[in-house]
Amino acid sequence: MKLYSYFRSSASYRVRIALNLKGLACDVVPVHLLRGGGEQLSPEYRRLNPDALVPSLQLDEGTVLTQSLAIIEYLEETHPQPALLPAAAHDRAWVRSIALAIACDIHPINNLRVLRYLVGEMKLSEEDKNRWYRHWVEQGLAAVEQTLASDPRRGRYCLGDTPGLADCFLVPQMANAQRMQCDLSHVPTLVRINEACLALEAFAAASPARQPDAE
Repeated sequence: MKLYSYFRSSASYRVRIALNLKGLACDVVPVHLLRGGGEQLSPEYRRLNPDALVPSLQLDEGTVLTQSLAIIEYLEETHPQPALLPAAAHDRAWVRSIALAIACDIHPINNLRVLRYLVGEMKLSEEDKNRWYRHWVEQGLAAVEQTLASDPRRGRYCLGDTPGLADCFLVPQMANAQRMQCDLSHVPTLVRINEACLALEAFAAASPARQPDAE
């Protein structure tokens, strides 16, 4: 398999974690989202992924999968052990709700292309752009904090004491929040879970700093 990835892309980071947790080997093909106006916008890459986004996972037979959640669900279905989703349907729905809160509510309005539009087209200053970023990330993480802190299913990780799907989404978002100097004092549960995850090699090896295209 080939994973088209950018070291700082939180969506790519999610898939890297999932691959590591399942012990699956994958060749990483860097796609630099800034160099030369963005390598993801090249005709060659658009043939793989018309959305011009990362990640893309190219399977051995040539099929290309896009969207991090779809890729991780594919890995879960084709390599069910170790499982990233719990056995009970209501627990699976709960875990997915955490992942989707991050992937659909927090991440999209703070994506690189949105931030570039705010500065380039809307003429926001860097300070205002960063204020936008912090506002929505801090508000979104506060909701995830409430969900996890109030639920007895939470353990060392988002669900119990085994890392899974929700952790694959939480850790990259926390990394972005820290890089953008968001206030995390109001999300102690998330901070603790993030630290527990990063103590595992599967998460540490997937981190931006350890990628071949890290700068």
